[in-house]
Amino acid sequence: MIYLDYAANTPAHEEVLKSFVDFSTQYIANPNASHALGKETKIVLDEATERIAKLLGVQKSEIIYTSGATESNNLALKGIAYQYRRKGKHIITTYLEHSSVTSTVTALQNAGYEVDFVDVLKDGQVDLEHLKELLRPDTILVSLSHVDSEVGIKQPLKAIHDLLEGYPNCFFHVDATQAIGKIVVDLKDVDLLTFAPHKFYGLNGIGILIKKEGIMLEPVIHGGISTTAFRSGTPTLALIESAAKALELAIPHIDERYTYVEGLNIKLRKGLEKYANVHINSPKDASPFIVNFSVKGVNAAAFQQALEECEIYVATKSACCVVNTPSRPVYALTKDRKLALSTLRISLSHLTTEEEIESFLEVFERSYKNLVK
Repeated sequence: MIYLDYAANTPAHEEVLKSFVDFSTQYIANPNASHALGKETKIVLDEATERIAKLLGVQKSEIIYTSGATESNNLALKGIAYQYRRKGKHIITTYLEHSSVTSTVTALQNAGYEVDFVDVLKDGQVDLEHLKELLRPDTILVSLSHVDSEVGIKQPLKAIHDLLEGYPNCFFHVDATQAIGKIVVDLKDVDLLTFAPHKFYGLNGIGILIKKEGIMLEPVIHGGISTTAFRSGTPTLALIESAAKALELAIPHIDERYTYVEGLNIKLRKGLEKYANVHINSPKDASPFIVNFSVKGVNAAAFQQALEECEIYVATKSACCVVNTPSRPVYALTKDRKLALSTLRISLSHLTTEEEIESFLEVFERSYKNLVK
């Protein structure tokens, strides 16, 4: 079996699993309970939050725990939109975003907010001149991904941050779900940032939203105070500890893993470039963890099935996208609907071996010869 869909989900590290089991059994009380067991659990929870804050370079009070990146994105966008609606109702995003952002933006649009989509350049990066044209005094939010989940395009956060400094009513939200744990991210350049540990060998079921001090949010989930006033629900210590452990295992190794995966990426690209009907959609300066390409004239699902028959697992698009629809990021880049309908996404890991890439390329060649007419 060759797994090449790490952008969708990663296997949990054994130390992360152990921490989850240990903390689930050792600390059984609700951290918000007023008795001694609850207070003991709260101390341990606060220590885990302190570790996460130190690893990310933020304050403990800036961390909000959620059920995943989708909820984090919803809370960030809706929370800002409803909290600051008296300042304006104008939102800017891109066509490269994950469905948890685009669907939330659509819901806000239906609720009376005005949404603009900023153009992207040939390399997929935001057109800063167009962004400057779109910005208005009533713009309250710019939301985009640091690394998009389908093509792997990296956005220049500092340049965008600097452009927004002249707009005091505008907040900058970054979906860093494909970035945290894989590339170095400077959180000084953002107001809100979302991610999920299951993308870097943590567990499903927990997400994190970083909200800088002084920023208010209208809650999406109402109830009693949890670890924060902005998101209700019983804090799950074991999941929080597992998130801290996943970050501790990933962040110190970012550079070496990046370099290793970069080598795999080059090998993969060289292998694919020799086919006349293959168009590589990911720019060369995209995140090396993602290689998106189209096979002209071949249904993406058919090619995916051919690979799966040899126990090779790749994606056609983001796992959260509707099947049999064009890839919005690929269409934004290429303006070619046929290419956008025939995309395959390979996502790599430091766990991926050179032998697996070689095996993939061998099976790809056989499948290509069978499917391309």
